[in-house]
Amino acid sequence: MDLSNLKPAEGSTKSKKRIGRGQGSGRGGTATRGHKGAQSRSGYSRKAGFEGGQMPLYRRVPKGGFKNINRKEYRGINIDALQKLAEERKIDVFNLEVLIENGLAQKNDLIKILGRGELKTKIEVTAHKFSETALKAIEAQGGVATKI
Repeated sequence: MDLSNLKPAEGSTKSKKRIGRGQGSGRGGTATRGHKGAQSRSGYSRKAGFEGGQMPLYRRVPKGGFKNINRKEYRGINIDALQKLAEERKIDVFNLEVLIENGLAQKNDLIKILGRGELKTKIEVTAHKFSETALKAIEAQGGVATKI
């Protein structure tokens, strides 16, 4: 048994209805499209979301909220991730290049250091933003937190 001889189970598939193949087939003439009207014509397509003239759902449901075009998206990096890197790779200075190099951020990210986890080593961190708990944790160990 291999991929070249796979078949569906016996009786699980049916052959397609071949419509519009002459009167003798039993499905000729209007070819199951009924008589006249837009749906019987070739090239017909119903508008997306059309509900037979009833007010469509996308118009019944009210719009909500707005998109703030001035929003700045920060990549959050927790202290426990920095602690893990400090232990594994013996790093004590964390700047953008180091964070990108170690896969914690990407080139164009704005970085915010967050306070989850426990910091046990003295580190020097450079980032765009710091949470209060992260700042306290870094300074409690005698480290330096520099804002870009």
